[in-house]
Amino acid sequence: MAFTLWTLFEASLLVLNAICILHEERFLVKIGWSAKSPSVHGFGEQPGVKAQLLNLVHSIRTVARIPLILLNVLTILFKLILG
Repeated sequence: MAFTLWTLFEASLLVLNAICILHEERFLVKIGWSAKSPSVHGFGEQPGVKAQLLNLVHSIRTVARIPLILLNVLTILFKLILG
């Protein structure tokens, strides 16, 4: 199996799907990554890596929901048609 653009696309689609289905109360709270945890920062302080990753997860969930549905449908149809 060769490494092609299609396999790279499928891998990135799977990662985005995994990020979008993470349930905060079931999974993220167990490892201490809840958005409800206090994140008090002083003026001018940069948020930590954990806070930035949480923001990234929430951003991906918000922005990529509808495009992911479309990409998943197109990928499934492509796989069904071309084998």
